[in-house]
Amino acid sequence: MNETDLLSGTVEKILFQNTENGFTVLLLTRTANNSVTVKGYLPAIHPGEQIQVSGSWIMHPKFGKQFEAKSCTAQVPTSILGLKKYLASGLIKGIGPVYAEKLVSYFGEQVLTIIDEFPSRLQEVPGIGAKRVDTIISAWKDQKEISHIMVFLQEKNISPAYAAKIYKKYGNDSIAVVIENPYRLADEIWGIGFKVADQIALNMGFALDSIKRIKSGILFCLSTIIQNGHLYIEVDELKKNTTELLGLDQPTTPLKNALHDLYNTQKISLVSHNDAHYVALTRYYFAEKGVAYKIKKLLEMPPEHQFDINTIYQSMRENQQDTISLNEAQQAGIISCLQHKITIITGGPGTGKTTLIKTLLSILDENGQTYKLAAPTGRAAKRIHEGTGRYAETLHRLLEFDVSTMNFTKNEQNAIKTHFLIIDEASMIDIFLANAVLKAMPFNAHLILIGDINQLPSVGAGNFLSDVIASNSVPCIRLSTIFRQAQNSLIIINAHKINNGEFPASSLPDTRRDFLYIKEQEPENVRAHLEHIIKKGLATFGLKPEDMIVLVPMNRGSVGTQKINYDLQQILNAREKDHVLHAGVMFKVDDRVMQIRNNYDKNVFNGDIGTIENVDKKDHLLHVRYPDKTVEYEFTELDELVLAYAISIHKSQGSEYPAVIIPLFMQHFMLLQRNLLYTAITRAKKLCILIGEPKAIAMSVNNDKGLVRTTFLKEYLTSDLECR
Repeated sequence: MNETDLLSGTVEKILFQNTENGFTVLLLTRTANNSVTVKGYLPAIHPGEQIQVSGSWIMHPKFGKQFEAKSCTAQVPTSILGLKKYLASGLIKGIGPVYAEKLVSYFGEQVLTIIDEFPSRLQEVPGIGAKRVDTIISAWKDQKEISHIMVFLQEKNISPAYAAKIYKKYGNDSIAVVIENPYRLADEIWGIGFKVADQIALNMGFALDSIKRIKSGILFCLSTIIQNGHLYIEVDELKKNTTELLGLDQPTTPLKNALHDLYNTQKISLVSHNDAHYVALTRYYFAEKGVAYKIKKLLEMPPEHQFDINTIYQSMRENQQDTISLNEAQQAGIISCLQHKITIITGGPGTGKTTLIKTLLSILDENGQTYKLAAPTGRAAKRIHEGTGRYAETLHRLLEFDVSTMNFTKNEQNAIKTHFLIIDEASMIDIFLANAVLKAMPFNAHLILIGDINQLPSVGAGNFLSDVIASNSVPCIRLSTIFRQAQNSLIIINAHKINNGEFPASSLPDTRRDFLYIKEQEPENVRAHLEHIIKKGLATFGLKPEDMIVLVPMNRGSVGTQKINYDLQQILNAREKDHVLHAGVMFKVDDRVMQIRNNYDKNVFNGDIGTIENVDKKDHLLHVRYPDKTVEYEFTELDELVLAYAISIHKSQGSEYPAVIIPLFMQHFMLLQRNLLYTAITRAKKLCILIGEPKAIAMSVNNDKGLVRTTFLKEYLTSDLECR
């Protein structure tokens, strides 16, 4: 049964196909009455194609006798039936089952020749106009090129899933680019990492100590620490990580040469601190230095706008009996915003940050001052708009991102026109966005940063808000008093309990029942709890399933986003609907999905959540409805989306949801930190349900260490570090 054999036939049906790694299970018809199941890592093939596979027969314990293919060569079909299946498979955008039937019926066995050589004749077929012909011509050309790339990559033992990405980036130059330097793929194509590029390079004969390979390995190691929030890594640790990654002996001369080459070409920068030497990607180093430079400059310049502080202060004191009552910390915060060029306001839920902003805006209106309100995400901008009644926008929109240049239009030469810039959820701002904001700040304006310092740090690299506060160079007002109207919310009380290192309470006198704790030792029981909550529990609080989101620490595991999303899709969207399978995930109409990378061409950003409203298999398109727009995705772009019935706690930053469910178990132990649980609970507006092991919750509450990010913004603000 293990002898190498050859099989030829026509692809009858694709039973399963993982577009990420090319693993395929198909039904191969050899004769009219003889079909076999073939599985293996195969190039992209379609129903109707004639293929030849080499491999061996195996006996599957559940599915019986199957053919395991080791290689595959494909040919376009020649029979009428094969041609209809081939064109109806969705291979060519613009041709679905209906037009496949029409085209083959009209042109017969010559249909592919017509498409390839005489495409204008396609308009002879009723219903096919010039626009559709143009679509078919473009898709046919792309498919031929992609097939050529797939064959090339298959020879290098690389998944065919990457061919479409490579072709979309480089077009007809794709193979030339790969041959010249496959490591470019890791730097320039999202979704193709160093390991894939390295596999291509090694299969093409690149040496283990090739300078191109080592430089790419160094940059990959730096990008890895950046994904964990760090901006710098010690030189010796970088050498060690790179050596291990590349499978080299102890640090070698080529490694030293690669570091020098990257430094001389300004790809990396070196910083010395406390007798240690650190490496950073140059663009991150200059971003952090740029932030420090602008903050220092703003602090050096006295405010140009003079306010009658005594009158304003007296007015706030006299209005204590009015609808808006400010405590001393809030009053101090407002005065600081008026007197200083930069002020930070930080505090937890219910401590009056929104009330402070509303009062400040009224004072600015009375004094004829202009202001802009902004936040890092659309959801956070919507919250500040709802809280103040004033227009608020995302920082990307405020800074006017230009897709053609991939830069912000607002900068030092084209500053934002305002007297005051007020940014909410400032803890979410990474070092790049902070630098962009500060570059666009006019020197005569005031910057007010509002955020909760006890939440998780930004998803992106750096530790902007915490570092600025730690430097003591900027006035910082801390709000800590919980206002009376928030004291009856168990959500808010428990958030502050957790922040103080206390176990959350299940109930307290005179509080709303908006926080529930379900004690559960077995992670496998989470699905049953979710199903009960969705079908019965939410309704008792006047909530609907669409009001709910599940927040978990990590993506993998039996209580990770991937597994919970699979379960919730079956519970919430089980009916048969138009769908597409991508990388083992089924995307269906009405599914809730989340964008997981910034895509400036589509104007959607990491963390944006929408709903699938259409799956077009004929044109290989999927449409997602976001709050302010509908965005079109080609099927090859679906790795930018994930199901979003459950999302990671990190991705929830800056958002509020009517109902939040938080499963927490010891399998999450690597991420069980106080600020993680605190962030999750503070996302809930009306109901928070915590499910999990008491031990896991206690570990989270007691662990206030968190991950210390390697950044130097504090030092840049308070001293001069040596850089070379």
